[in-house]
Amino acid sequence: MKYFCLFLSAVFATSATAADERPNVIVVLADDLGIGDISPTNPACKIKTPHLQQMADQGLTFTDAHTPSSVCTPTRYGLLTGRYNWRSRLAKGVLSGTSKHLIPSERPTVGHLMKTAGYHTAMIGKWHLGWDWHKDNQGKIDFTKPVKNGPNINGFDSYYAHCGSLDMPPYVWVDTGNVTAQPDRTEGVTKKQDPYGWYRKGPIGSDFKIDEVLPHLFGKSIAHVQSRTGSDAQGKPFFLYLALPAPHTPIVPVPPFKDASGINAYADFVMQVDHHMGELLAALKQAGIDDNTLVLFTSDNGCSPEGNFQILKQHGHDPSAGYRGHKADIFEGGHRVPLIARWPSTIKGGRTTDAMACLTDVYATLQDLTEQPLAATGGEDGYSLAGVFKGQNSSGRESLVSHSIGGSFAIRQGSWKLCVCAGSGGWSSPKESVAKKRGMPSMQLYDLANDKAEQNNVASANPDKVRQLLKLLDDQVTQGRSTPGESVANDREVSFLP
Repeated sequence: MKYFCLFLSAVFATSATAADERPNVIVVLADDLGIGDISPTNPACKIKTPHLQQMADQGLTFTDAHTPSSVCTPTRYGLLTGRYNWRSRLAKGVLSGTSKHLIPSERPTVGHLMKTAGYHTAMIGKWHLGWDWHKDNQGKIDFTKPVKNGPNINGFDSYYAHCGSLDMPPYVWVDTGNVTAQPDRTEGVTKKQDPYGWYRKGPIGSDFKIDEVLPHLFGKSIAHVQSRTGSDAQGKPFFLYLALPAPHTPIVPVPPFKDASGINAYADFVMQVDHHMGELLAALKQAGIDDNTLVLFTSDNGCSPEGNFQILKQHGHDPSAGYRGHKADIFEGGHRVPLIARWPSTIKGGRTTDAMACLTDVYATLQDLTEQPLAATGGEDGYSLAGVFKGQNSSGRESLVSHSIGGSFAIRQGSWKLCVCAGSGGWSSPKESVAKKRGMPSMQLYDLANDKAEQNNVASANPDKVRQLLKLLDDQVTQGRSTPGESVANDREVSFLP
C-alpha cells in the first residue's frame, strides 16, 4: 500500500555501505520502445537485448506496467509529478520544440522530492515538457540569451537537454539555461530522403550532431555518475533522470549497430540503446556504487509505426507482444511498456511480477523510500512500488486510467478495461473519426484475462460493469486524485465522455 512505512534501516541492511545510507537513483526513460522490443518482456523478441536481459536477471521485471499516456509529453508529465497528465492544461497531443513550459514551478515533482531528501538532482536528455526561449520582437528565438523555466524550476539542480523530440527543431543543447553552441546552419532530412532517419528542418547548433546524440547523452550520464562519486559529491546521494531520444525518430543507428540486427534500422537502434545501457550499468560497478543504486528502465509509450511494423512482422517481431495497437492508441500496445527495477542490495534478481504499475508510481515509490511525508499534492495518482520490490504481490493499485493522443480515456479495474471511445483514440485502425462514421459503439469493454488483444467488445453484454467503471472514472476525475486522500482541484475542467 502507498501509505505503509518503510524503515530504511531494514531496507538497506544488506548494503555494503552504512545501514542508513540512501540509494542513488537513476530513472532511464526510453522513447517509443514497445513492450515487445526487449527480451525481458517478450520471450519471442527478435531483437538482441542482452544487457537489458542481464539487468532483468539481476532485478525485477514488471509485466503489467503502463504509461499514463500513449505519447511523449503527457507521460513525462505523469512520471515527474505522479499525477495523471489530463489533469493539467494539456488535454491532448504533445508539445513542440518551441512550446512554453508545462509544469509550473510550484507543482511538486520527483526533482523537488529528491532535492528535499538531500539528493543532488540532474536531468539529462529529452525534456519535451516545454521551456521558455528568449524571443525577439519578431518572435524569433535569440539563442544568445538564457532559457527560462527549464527543468531547474522543477527541482533539478542541473540539466543538459534538448527541448523536444529529436525530430523537432531547434537542435541545440541547453546546459542549465545556457545554449552550449549557437546554431550555424539550418538542417533537416525528409522522409523521402530517409524513411527512418528523417527530422524536421530547423536551426542546429555547431556542436549538435544528430547521429551522435544517443551515445553523447550516455557519455554525459556516465560522466555525471563519475562526478557524483568523486570529490565533488559532498557525500550526497544523486538522482538522475535520463530521458533518451531513442528509438524514436530520427532512427539513426551508428556502427557497429547499423545493420547489426538483420531486420531494419529500428531494430538496430534498439540494439544500440541496449548496448549503452550496458555501459551505464558497468560505470556504476566501476564507480563502486552498483550495490546501492536503484536503476529503473522503462519507456514513454509503445512502439511507433515509424519502426515499420510490416518489416518487423516479416522477421517475426511484434513490438506490442500480442497486445493491440501501438503508440498514440488507447489500446494496450499504446501504453503497456517495459519496466525493470534493479537494486542489488535490496531487489532479489531474476523475478517477474504481474503487479499493476503506472509510471505515476515513480513519485510515490521515491517518496516512500526517502521516508518523506505525504502531502495533498504530489503523487496524487501514484502508489509506492517499494513493497513490490521486496516481494509483495501488489502496491495496492487496483485501477488504472489510460489516455490517448486524441484525449480518449480508458479505465481498468482488475482484468476489465473500459475504453471510452469508439475507435483507437489514436493512429491505428479504426481511427476515432472513422469509427464514429461507421456507427461503432461509443464504449468498448474488454476482459483482458481472456482477450489480451482486445478483439471482443463485450460492453453490450455487461451494462452493469460499464456503469461501474464509468462511476469509478468519474470519481477519480472529480476528486483530483486516484489515491486515498483529500480531494484536490484539476487544472482544468475534465470531460471524458465521447
